[in-house]
Amino acid sequence: MTAMDVFLDRLDPDMCVVTAAADGERAGCLVGFSSQCSLRPVRYVVWISDVNRTYRVARSADVLAVHLLARDQHATAEIFGGRTGDSVDKFRRVRWREAYGGAVVLEDAEAWFVGRVVERAAGGDHVGFVLEPVEWGGREEVAGPLLRLADARTIRPGHPVD
Repeated sequence: MTAMDVFLDRLDPDMCVVTAAADGERAGCLVGFSSQCSLRPVRYVVWISDVNRTYRVARSADVLAVHLLARDQHATAEIFGGRTGDSVDKFRRVRWREAYGGAVVLEDAEAWFVGRVVERAAGGDHVGFVLEPVEWGGREEVAGPLLRLADARTIRPGHPVD
């Protein structure tokens, strides 16, 4: 355990699924690093691992879709976090539709938004995609608590981790 683990181990952020579409390819992954990063204008940043297939597709994407899952949607989190798109078509296992700019929106997400990529920022082994929201939606009624990091700890990453 490092000294920083004392701080990091206390965090329990909401998880989200980020999807990307570009050059005829679709990809998506479970993301634990994301946050609103500006009030005016509203901006949101998602951090995607640079060894992830979603990152390779997102590099060329003009828009990304960000989805919140309910805690009881662990199976969806498993598809996007525990499988790699290099060997599995994740989108054959979920309901989805095309949205603004060709973005891929998961129809069963609790809430979602499509964001235009306005900046990319290197951050160690992840790259931050700063998004300007351009379309959004979600369920009228809240189904329950959102999926958090503690709920997803049993999901083994579908891509290599050092």
